[in-house]
Amino acid sequence: MGKKFIKIGLVSISDRATKGEYEDLGLPHLKEWCKQAIIDEIIFIEKLIPDEFELIKSTLIDLADIDQCHLILTTGGTGPSQRDVTPDATEAVADKIMPGFGEQMRQISLNFVPTAILSRQIAVIRNRALIINLPGQPKAIKETLEGLKNKNNETTVPGIFAAVPYCIELIGGPIIKTNDDIVKAFRPKK
Repeated sequence: MGKKFIKIGLVSISDRATKGEYEDLGLPHLKEWCKQAIIDEIIFIEKLIPDEFELIKSTLIDLADIDQCHLILTTGGTGPSQRDVTPDATEAVADKIMPGFGEQMRQISLNFVPTAILSRQIAVIRNRALIINLPGQPKAIKETLEGLKNKNNETTVPGIFAAVPYCIELIGGPIIKTNDDIVKAFRPKK
C-alpha cells in the first residue's frame, strides 16, 4: 500500500495580485497553515486567478474533477462588491451546499469586526471534494480555520477546520490526521 496523502487545491482570487500590483499573501499563508495543521503528506495544487466568474468556476471544476483534490480552499472575492464573485462561482459548481461552514466563519469574524456580516463565504461539496471559501486576510484565514483560543491556548470557539477531516471522510476521502496543537479534528465517538 502506498503512502497516504491528501490532495489540496489552493486558489487565491485577486485581480490586483494577478496583475502584479501587489504580492499575493493568500497562497503562501494557506500552504504554510496546512503544513502545520495536517500531519499527513500533502500534495498542493496552487492557482492565482482574477475575479472572473467563469474562470473561478472552471478552476474549481478542474481541481475537483480532473485533479481529484480532496479539499479546495479559496481566498478572496467573498465580499459584496461587484467584482466579488467567488461564492457565486462556488455555488454554481456545487452538488451540495454546506451552510454551517460560512455561518461559523462569520461567527468567528464577528468577534473582531462588525463587517463580518458582509462576508458571503460558503462551502460546498462537488463530487468527492470539499470546497471552502475563506476570507482574504491571512489573520482572518488563520482565525476561521483554527478558531479562537484563550491565553492558555485552549480553544474557546471552534474553527471550521475541526470539522473538515470528518466531512472529507463522509464524502469518500482519506482519513486526515491533524496537529492537535493547531487544530483538533472532531470525530464522533463510535
